[in-house]
Amino acid sequence: MVDTILSSPGQEVVLGFDRPFVIIGERINPSGRKQLAAEMKAGDYCRVEADVLAQVGAGAQMLDINAGIPLADEPRILAEVITLVQKLTQVPLSIDSSITAALEAGLAVYQGKALVNSVTGEDERLEIILPMVKKHGAAVVAISNDESGISEDPDVRFSIAKKIVERAADHGIPRGDVVVDPLVMPVGAINQAGCQALSIIRRLREELGVNTTCGASNFSFGLPNRNGLNSSFLAMAIGAGLTSAITNPLHDEVVSAVLGANVVMGLDPNCADWIGKFREPASDAGGRGRRGRRRGRRR
Repeated sequence: MVDTILSSPGQEVVLGFDRPFVIIGERINPSGRKQLAAEMKAGDYCRVEADVLAQVGAGAQMLDINAGIPLADEPRILAEVITLVQKLTQVPLSIDSSITAALEAGLAVYQGKALVNSVTGEDERLEIILPMVKKHGAAVVAISNDESGISEDPDVRFSIAKKIVERAADHGIPRGDVVVDPLVMPVGAINQAGCQALSIIRRLREELGVNTTCGASNFSFGLPNRNGLNSSFLAMAIGAGLTSAITNPLHDEVVSAVLGANVVMGLDPNCADWIGKFREPASDAGGRGRRGRRRGRRR
């Protein structure tokens, strides 16, 4: 069992099996957000600023930063956004791109130890991304697919994850700096998607001893009440060993599920985080008490 330590100049976040679950805010991502994409392409980052502050205020311990915009200068935009975000908040960042030049540009300006999102199991991709991760002293998300695509067989996805962990070690990247994404599939399309994900997460914990993450919103794609379904999945996945997820902290159900799972798993000493989030303000109780005393005196 290992910890994954990520940092900014002023803050450190640790992923681990005996650590509270880490929410990685997903909203700095122009995919499916046409207005955000247009603004980022034009160099307008006002909406990015608002999303950063809202997510951190809602409880995100990290933020995922993506600048994948068609026909845009992704390396420049990603570097600019990372520089801006690090001026706004101290939470560590996940640098999210499939473009090698964009990852390099983001890592070049990042201050601290970033999480690179991501590397897949193709040999060519591994030999490009892993040396970059090592050079910058970063950690990396290992995606459990390769040139054959995403397998529905949990054993195949586990074997790809194992290959990436072993190849990272060959490049001098310790097990603690590899965070595996077992690939959560839409349960509306694959009825056993939840069972498959939980099975892989358990094996990644018990057999490989690595930390894990996922795009939690994928699970509910195409179904109603997505937040409720995502919350149920996250709570069970945390029980199976999931240590972080890229998700939306602005959804109260998701945050409640995570905080509740931390309590159940014994990762919230004295339920302090739960109480801090949900306890009624003392001023309300005091106000009720004062009104009661005044009524008593009038009688």
